[in-house]
Amino acid sequence: MIVAGGALGRIQTELPGLPEALRRVGEAIMADPAVAARSTITALAQRSGSSPATVTRFCRFFGFAGYAELRVAIATETGRAAQAHWGAGVGREIGPTDPLDSVVEVMAASDTRLIQETAAQLDLGVVGKVADAVLGASRVLLFGVSASGAVASMLEGRLRRIRVPCWSFTDPHDALADAALLTPGDVAIGISHRGRTREVLESLAEAGAHGATTVAVTSFARSPLAEAADLVLTTASRATTFRPGGLAAVHSQLLVLDVVYVAVAQRTFERANHAFELTIRAVEGHRVERS
Repeated sequence: MIVAGGALGRIQTELPGLPEALRRVGEAIMADPAVAARSTITALAQRSGSSPATVTRFCRFFGFAGYAELRVAIATETGRAAQAHWGAGVGREIGPTDPLDSVVEVMAASDTRLIQETAAQLDLGVVGKVADAVLGASRVLLFGVSASGAVASMLEGRLRRIRVPCWSFTDPHDALADAALLTPGDVAIGISHRGRTREVLESLAEAGAHGATTVAVTSFARSPLAEAADLVLTTASRATTFRPGGLAAVHSQLLVLDVVYVAVAQRTFERANHAFELTIRAVEGHRVERS
């Protein structure tokens, strides 16, 4: 499902992997989204050195019925961004002599925009299905490496805190071994920005082969990881200075998985609150008293 507010984020993420003709259309849109939102299909085709038919193909690639629907999505997003000043600093490079206040402005603007884009494109129906699957599972396994592995570990901590039997893996051998022990009704979640990390792919495929419900969290809806999963949750990502795509996607991944976690907690409201009371009490003695 394409949600209007996430149009620019999806285009930006998918742009490098598009066929040349479609990429030119995407580049023309991203060069000035506000102008694209006001342009006719013929004008955009001319600006991108393509044809109206190519623009229509571009729209359908991203799930829109036609250019009119895409224009509305872009206009809605650019208007909201202008009103909230999300765009301030977005797209600026950070130089070696930039003052820290400027660096903070660029980083905050970029991260705010990513969170908004991810929220806009999040398929809440899929989130509900993932939460229901997690709730009914005897075991939930999380796979990720590098930055995505750290995100997997954070979700594990959240879910275990509300009594969900959950484990995260970064070692591929451990991941494959535990994936092989899953059964129908269990859940496996693979996290990968590009959706092409071999270790995550293999572990998710192994889990699926044994009947587990498989979930992909990725910025690329047509990636191998997404194709291998039963359910897909997409994230926005925009590389910035010192933070390439995978690192830039961390905040988006955390948002998506936090929404899943909260949806699970809502479904077990009394149990989750009781678990929090117990765990808070258990660690209370390790807090330093106020002076």
